[in-house]
Amino acid sequence: MLLSTRSITLSTFSLLTLLSSGCVTTEKYNALRIERDAFYEQMQRAQSDNSAARAQAASFKQQLDALSSGGNNASALAANLSQQNQELASKLAEMNSLYNDLLSKVGEGPALPVALTNELTRFADENPELVSFDAQRGIVKFKSDVTFSSGDAQLTPSALSAINKFAVILGSPSAKGYELLVAGHADNQPVSAPTRQRGHLDNWYLSSHRAITVSQALIKQNIDGRRIGAVGYGEQRPVASNETKEGKSANRRVEVIILPTTIAGTSAMANPVSPQPAVTIQRAPERPELNK
Repeated sequence: MLLSTRSITLSTFSLLTLLSSGCVTTEKYNALRIERDAFYEQMQRAQSDNSAARAQAASFKQQLDALSSGGNNASALAANLSQQNQELASKLAEMNSLYNDLLSKVGEGPALPVALTNELTRFADENPELVSFDAQRGIVKFKSDVTFSSGDAQLTPSALSAINKFAVILGSPSAKGYELLVAGHADNQPVSAPTRQRGHLDNWYLSSHRAITVSQALIKQNIDGRRIGAVGYGEQRPVASNETKEGKSANRRVEVIILPTTIAGTSAMANPVSPQPAVTIQRAPERPELNK
């Protein structure tokens, strides 16, 4: 309960009145003084408690404002991150859908011209340690372990020589005009620190950089860049189990998919395919070299 200054003043006045009348005993005087002092002490304590309560209330309000502000920021941040995550998931789903769509079109469409199939089969047979060829789907696979140095996107001399020969086939009359999707893949082993220092921050980067390197090597051999798309899938598209060394090795690859589509202004000279719906794919940027 708070005591007013008026109460203390009245008490003090009573004490003075008694003293001035000359009829107060020493005991009464002392009792009144003690009562006055007690009232004064209570008032001081009440005022102190009131000040403390006000300060605490102000502190609580400040904390509440901070929490509210922080909550809003956290909610905004969470919403932003959620939106970004949804966008990334959407892009990944789009890429996976594109990949599946392209592979299904390759499998369903007419076979590659016999002359082209024979050339690619012979190419793979001559480079078995480096290349394999899926004639049914028109996919040439370069094995990363011998195509690139470990953890890098630079072509080995033997791989560069093979890709140059591959470019000659792709530029032949039987293949000229077909679109190409160059897809990089990796195993699930995280990249090493030296690999990150070379600019390949994770398997997405590494697989993408390797796909771009192969694309650029083809372009340097006069393959029309409009025919080529490059994409990296990281470890998302394994063809074998990552539980074994052999499986990991199989998953580290660069695929060149010969699509059953042609670009405007070009045509495949032999056994042309029927028109297919247009597919937009990421074009390989025309930069001189990667990861210097």
